[in-house]
Amino acid sequence: MSRLQSLRGAAGRFSLLAVIAVVALLAVRETGAVDVGTGLRIDLVVTGMPRPDQLAFDRRGRLVALGRGASGDTAGELYRFDLRDPGPIEAGRAPRVVIPFADPVRKPVFGSLAVDPSSADVFLGEENGNRIYRLGEDQRLQVAVVGLNHLLGGSALALDGQGRLVFLDYASPETQLRSETPLPPSLDWLVAEGYRGPLVYRVDPREDRPLPRRADLLAPVFPRPGSAAAGQEPLWRLIGVVVAGDGDLVLLSSVGEVFRLGADARLRLVTRLPGGHYHRTNLAVGPDGSIFVCGGFQIRQIYRIAPSGGVAVVARDLGDPAGIAFDGAGTLYVAETALHRIIRITGLR
Repeated sequence: MSRLQSLRGAAGRFSLLAVIAVVALLAVRETGAVDVGTGLRIDLVVTGMPRPDQLAFDRRGRLVALGRGASGDTAGELYRFDLRDPGPIEAGRAPRVVIPFADPVRKPVFGSLAVDPSSADVFLGEENGNRIYRLGEDQRLQVAVVGLNHLLGGSALALDGQGRLVFLDYASPETQLRSETPLPPSLDWLVAEGYRGPLVYRVDPREDRPLPRRADLLAPVFPRPGSAAAGQEPLWRLIGVVVAGDGDLVLLSSVGEVFRLGADARLRLVTRLPGGHYHRTNLAVGPDGSIFVCGGFQIRQIYRIAPSGGVAVVARDLGDPAGIAFDGAGTLYVAETALHRIIRITGLR
């Protein structure tokens, strides 16, 4: 056998081994090598959903999932999975609502989701945009809030127990350049006090007032006029919000700080999560009042913050984890965007 033939044979064997290695790696990723805590179990719930992003439960107990779609030519795709069906559910065979771009020029995509537990209404926020929309039971898309500076994805909006919409924004010269309108006179005090930092809003979309609401004309619940001291070091951006059982807001900053915001509009530090770049994070409240934080695609972990403030890791090595949500039985559902699937974690107490 010539040397060339030997080299060709070796190359062929190497190529075959490489293919086998890639197939094995894909199989490991597909079956899921997620590391969970002792006593916890992972089950595959939904497969084949293109880039699942956000999760919530509706009043009928169905899992509502917002995805990006396979081709990226829509603002989002919305699924409602009946979990009574034997799983795992193949998303390709499930009905979905394809949401076209609301503005063909701007082409915003939806990166945040909140479901009204008392109706079939779904609220969708533009990721890195300025608007929040409401998708009603009639499947009509309506603009609900306009005039934000910069709305992020993940848990940037939520609904409280009274059906009021809570959402986050940020005030700075840079973000105001992204706003659809200049800063109005009603918020001149922010400029006068030299405020640069997060804004927290709460509105009731069911009030007998026309939509859309203008966030640039609303008074934020945080901060309140007179609370921003001149020369004060600006707070980090708040990137996630969830409503606790007592009605307080639990907020996550971009550097992993966790705060509670009560009726007195004062931020109180609860804990600090391990260092890292928190981006497209998601929050949920567990049955015992613990706060669960999905750290996003760079952190790839889910943390549990006990009511006492202690932090524990629930799961590691997730495939681009995004939305998380609890069902009525206390089971945690997780969207793994990179693996195009939704899993559930049972055994949490």
